[in-house]
Amino acid sequence: MSGLRDFTLARVGLRRAGNALATGELLDFQLAHALARDAVHASFDAAALLGEIRSRGWQGVVVASAVKDRAEYLKRPDLGRQLSDASRAELDVAGKDTSVVVVIADGLSALAVDRHALALLDRMRLGADVPIVVAQQARVALGDEIGERLRASLALMLIGERPGLSSPDSLGAYLTWAPRVGRTDAERYCVSNIRAEGLSYDQAAARLLFLMQQANAAKVTGTGLRAIKER
Repeated sequence: MSGLRDFTLARVGLRRAGNALATGELLDFQLAHALARDAVHASFDAAALLGEIRSRGWQGVVVASAVKDRAEYLKRPDLGRQLSDASRAELDVAGKDTSVVVVIADGLSALAVDRHALALLDRMRLGADVPIVVAQQARVALGDEIGERLRASLALMLIGERPGLSSPDSLGAYLTWAPRVGRTDAERYCVSNIRAEGLSYDQAAARLLFLMQQANAAKVTGTGLRAIKER
């Protein structure tokens, strides 16, 4: 079992002292737990991210969910799936028909977004006409309302995943065809664990571009595409 530690960061093959974990293993666990908690509560500098986006030639805007603060975000996931009234008004004014909209959201790990989101987008080489929305206090389904208001054919949501004991900075990517309020997770593609110790930027970019091509061809994402292929 201890040999598995050469191939994974998961907590396997832990050393013991009698019937208890060795002190070093216990301290490692406490540190990993603290890092995961810090990732959940890390601040998200949306303005700085927007500046980086615009410096690359993309058009961008910052929006927020209906959540008031981080405490409410953790207690009320339903509000994290809804835009604030001010953000709805802003997107309605900016609304336009677009083939793809990219949403970059803090989710449960702003650390993941800060470290990986732009590096991934750089490798995808999307056109300068692709709108990018930076979303604060967001859950995955917030991308549905954003995509619907911008009349997008496809929404790509990059969001910080729930931190684990070995992965406080894991980025997830969700693709949804014809985004609109009420979409379910079964109607999305998900590419997860995008980070240095997981799925590389190049691998994730290639996978997402392939899935986007499939979605555009089939006009569907998620389990719906599998159903079409099985007919």
